[in-house]
Amino acid sequence: MKVETKFGDSRISIETGKLARQASGSVVVAMGETMVMAAAQASFDVREGLDFLPLTVDYQERLYSVGRIPGNYFRRELGRGSEKETLTARIIDRPIRPLITRAWTYETQVICQAWSVDDKYDPDMLALLGASTALMLSDIPFDGPIAGTRVCRTDGKLVTAPTQAQVAASDIYLIVVSSADAVVMVEGGAREASESDILEAIFLAKDAVQPLLKLQLELQKAAGKEKRKPIEVVRDEELIERIKSERRSEMLETLTVREKQPRQKGLAALKDRMKRDYADASGGSSDPAEAFRRLESDVLRGLILNDGKRIDGRSLTDVRPIDCEVGILPRAHGSAVFTRGETQSLGTATLGSSYDEQRLESLIGDTSKAFMLNYNFPPYSTGEVKRLSSPGRREIGHGALAERALKAVLPVSEDFPYTIRVVSEVLESNGSSSMASVCSATLSLMDAGVPIKAPVAGVAMGLIMDGDEATILTDILGDEDHLGDMDFKIAGTSAGVTAVQMDIKIKGVTRPVMERALSQAKDGRLHILEQMGKVLAAPRPEVSRYAPKMTVIEIPSEKIKDVIGPGGKIIKAIQSETETRLDVEDSGKITIFAPSQEKAEAAIDAIRKRTDPRANLPDIGRVYEGKVVKIVDFGAFVEIMPGVDGLVHISQLARERLKSVRDAVAEGDVIKVKVLEIDKFNKIRLSRRVVLEEESGK
Repeated sequence: MKVETKFGDSRISIETGKLARQASGSVVVAMGETMVMAAAQASFDVREGLDFLPLTVDYQERLYSVGRIPGNYFRRELGRGSEKETLTARIIDRPIRPLITRAWTYETQVICQAWSVDDKYDPDMLALLGASTALMLSDIPFDGPIAGTRVCRTDGKLVTAPTQAQVAASDIYLIVVSSADAVVMVEGGAREASESDILEAIFLAKDAVQPLLKLQLELQKAAGKEKRKPIEVVRDEELIERIKSERRSEMLETLTVREKQPRQKGLAALKDRMKRDYADASGGSSDPAEAFRRLESDVLRGLILNDGKRIDGRSLTDVRPIDCEVGILPRAHGSAVFTRGETQSLGTATLGSSYDEQRLESLIGDTSKAFMLNYNFPPYSTGEVKRLSSPGRREIGHGALAERALKAVLPVSEDFPYTIRVVSEVLESNGSSSMASVCSATLSLMDAGVPIKAPVAGVAMGLIMDGDEATILTDILGDEDHLGDMDFKIAGTSAGVTAVQMDIKIKGVTRPVMERALSQAKDGRLHILEQMGKVLAAPRPEVSRYAPKMTVIEIPSEKIKDVIGPGGKIIKAIQSETETRLDVEDSGKITIFAPSQEKAEAAIDAIRKRTDPRANLPDIGRVYEGKVVKIVDFGAFVEIMPGVDGLVHISQLARERLKSVRDAVAEGDVIKVKVLEIDKFNKIRLSRRVVLEEESGK
């Protein structure tokens, strides 16, 4: 069965029942010449004792989708996905996970594969649509449907389902995922957009995806399977309520310990005591653990909703105490530590040449990035012991968010053609380490002398819902994120928003709630920027003395070959001799990266000698010692500088009159000559006779 609808400037179709029929739910989604397959499957074996949803979401891009063969040694897609695949998998996972009940303890997997990709429509939103539809058609209980779209603002106009070209030219670019009633996820960036413009874009996208929701319901009605029921856990509700009542004061005392480590140790001890004290009454069931979970949530939410207080004593709008320090690593080009409460990030900035750009293989071809932000989250940051491994989805996702937040304020490459790498080392974590990374990265860039447009700060907002009443929290702790209903991260400058990311644990967020959250986040962001400004208000006037020195020169484009040389021989020699890096553009612009100004000047001299006809000429009136390289009837050619020779006419070879040039010199002789003249064609006239006369004094 196939259904379709108009969407944006094209049409979207969803087809099922033809391909991948063994999966519980499978569809092929197409828009233009872009096609994505999505399949959903759950095992039939229950995993006992889980306190989390066993869901795995994967997104894969196949290079045959664009008619290419992988460029790696094995000539096949490798198991580890690219950064783009990882980020897309996160975009699919985050909105569907809250819509599958926690009681579902069957291993569940959603796989999306890009089978055909044109140069107009990115496959990621089709993959999200396919994942939601596959779940709707499957026997997996899923409280959907949902759908997403990009929305961007190009030339002052908001556009949903934009082409890739429109996204590239936009100043607001968001991914918005929505159900029929409310927004469930937001991801994207902007170039200092106002909160009202962000809000308008989000809810324009919400309205735009409604036809896609109807399409899924239509397909489910015709081809959907009967939903399986989760294994129902029988609870002794009377015992749970008794435990909650008897331990409420103990939970309140423990949960309001302000420091994270003592609080966590206290909560773990309380949980163990509750399991032990009520073991006989529960008959070995998990009711005491369930009572602990509910009581912890009730106490935290009650403090906020009833008392307007939080577990660390702050009000709803307070930001934790902030401490900043810059320049703490003497050899790094730029460094800073940003501490907010018990969350701390060390940011470092490193400047390099174009050779240091990140090379990426993607469906649109080989590309490069001149700005990279890497986020590292070592286990000691949360007081844990874990095996160190390569960056996972968390590290890649948080790094991409912080990178997007800063990208809007970076100088253009024409003004600052450095490759920039920023690293955030999370040293402590108790909520919103990604936004702390934005702050430490900003300070490290300014410490390195990168002329950013304006400082950027970020803050994470939380939400506690009580019926229709919403309470919004500024700068949430880890416990508030875990037990709350929303994690809404907003980064930006004092002028506007540069990045947003929203995840929820409820069915959706309405416009009034989101409007309040954006407004409250602005107040928090401005406060953080003020604290950062007290330490370093603007970029340093010059780059670090350890950073490569950058010099730009222009040569005629037709002279580029003289700098490059056959097989790059000349440019390699210049770089080796002067210890520099040269970036040569087709226009004739050459950017020189050197460890010192002296090295840069040496590279400039080497380039000029090969490109400027007069740069390698001798001084008129100066005496040179040269080698006779050629004899002709009317004189001898003498090489006075490497690659530079001039003519000594027969009349200028000796003080007496000569019948033959060979009466005075032979090829290979080394003689002294004086430069008499350089004509407009750069031909050099030399004299040996003048030197001989001057030496004899006659």
